[in-house]
Amino acid sequence: MEKARTDRIQVAAYYFPNYHPDPRNAKWHGEGWTEWELVRMATPRFPGHAQPKVPLWGCEDEADPAVMARKIDAASDHGIDAFIFDWYWYEDGPYLRRALEEGFLKAANNGRMKFSLMWANHDWQDIHPATRSRPYKTLASGAVSRTAFLAACEHMIRTYFHHPSYWRVDGGLYVSIYELMSLVAGLGSIEATREALEQFRSMVREAGLGELHLNAVVWGVQLLPGEKKVTNANEMLDLLGFDSVASYVWIHHHRLERFPETPYSAVREKAKQTMETLTGQYRLPYFPNVTMGWDSSPRTIQSDRFDNLGYPYMPVLADNTPEQFEQALRDAKAFVEKTDRSPRIVSINAWNEWTEGSYLEPDTLHGMAYLEAVRNVFLPERGDQ
Repeated sequence: MEKARTDRIQVAAYYFPNYHPDPRNAKWHGEGWTEWELVRMATPRFPGHAQPKVPLWGCEDEADPAVMARKIDAASDHGIDAFIFDWYWYEDGPYLRRALEEGFLKAANNGRMKFSLMWANHDWQDIHPATRSRPYKTLASGAVSRTAFLAACEHMIRTYFHHPSYWRVDGGLYVSIYELMSLVAGLGSIEATREALEQFRSMVREAGLGELHLNAVVWGVQLLPGEKKVTNANEMLDLLGFDSVASYVWIHHHRLERFPETPYSAVREKAKQTMETLTGQYRLPYFPNVTMGWDSSPRTIQSDRFDNLGYPYMPVLADNTPEQFEQALRDAKAFVEKTDRSPRIVSINAWNEWTEGSYLEPDTLHGMAYLEAVRNVFLPERGDQ
């Protein structure tokens, strides 16, 4: 008789930290600017369009430990085990790090959940907000040199990896890379990238921290300007020594065919098949993703005509109700439970992608309903609370 699986499914939510003042944003957009400005300025772009989104907790500064403590409590209470912080480090150093370093790491309750990093090493484009005309100006290049790469590794080890709440997967410190082609471009070649990643692993061991768990984000649809699709993925991942692969958002795998709105239910059905396809396609363990919604219109010039021009002028997901989202979570849970791969992880996009319409944080329309959907699926014993 086959032995039942006892390892619990872990749930990790991606966290986008552009809701606190940052020196680069002050230079690009003005002193004190945060992405809350785009949330506040959003308007309906077509009949029936549900904008603006209004956060129930207000436009708070996520670098405040008390503000972050409320997020940690809400996430943990509703079955989220870890935040995966979108993490930025360019040739000249860090960007958007205060939410993690001053908010999460100084929150009194940060022992309630885990945290980890996804190095969001894509080009940072001038799209906050975006004009209709292309190409967009690149404000910071995602490709970094070996010197900058090692400086980033040293910062990770020194600042994050010693913390008891840092997330370990299969015993290794979880670090995800968003764009492999950008990493290779900056380091110069596949061989040079392999050597750099091996050096990163050695640095972690020498710090007495054990092993890394290196995860690669995989996707098949170009979204942000400048992104490049990875080809011959299994061979590349093997050469580079990665441990697992994951998805960031459904839109990386499925084009939204109907403009201005594509039904959430239609993409949810495609996502069920994608979990099967990617699990079979990759030799490494694949961690499926559930996406709460999609609406990047707040990142467009609100006075410009909203046409289907490509990100962020693109279709939105319609009718992504808490009930539809809960069904997507149940689909992912059922899929993970029937597979025999370990570890068992489901990611959610996202905790707070407000200007891309994908967030678990409560708003004035649905309150805590999206978080309650997570709890209903992954902490059913608390469903009556």
